[in-house]
Amino acid sequence: MVNPLAAACSAGFVPDEYVVLSNDEIEGTVGRAVTLAEAIVDEYGGSLETTVESLDAERDFEAIVSYFREHVGTTGDVEVAVDVTPGRKFMSAIAFQAGFQYDADHVFYLFLDSDAYYGRIYDDIPATAVDLIDFTEALP
Repeated sequence: MVNPLAAACSAGFVPDEYVVLSNDEIEGTVGRAVTLAEAIVDEYGGSLETTVESLDAERDFEAIVSYFREHVGTTGDVEVAVDVTPGRKFMSAIAFQAGFQYDADHVFYLFLDSDAYYGRIYDDIPATAVDLIDFTEALP
């Protein structure tokens, strides 16, 4: 969850708010991810307000869509990024579609050219093996 954030910060997008959609399957890792996210943004001179929202059921599609509508579709003039990297494919598909439907400023995906880098932190991955894709630029 935090490698795409580190890559976005490195590319110049340093958020001041970080909202995580959680469920029972990942609940144990979310706290650590939030702590790391706050440390990453701090390293880039920012201050991060974090919110964790939990789903009652992992496949509660209505709740997932509602979450994106609320957090992407009603932001006004605030710069918004949606990360489609982590999670299940259906979560990424919904996030991707919501990012475009609700006019997110960025729809990020962190591409690793080898599964040998899965589980490693961003700074330990060679720059030639990682690419932050912003689909709002790739698919204008």
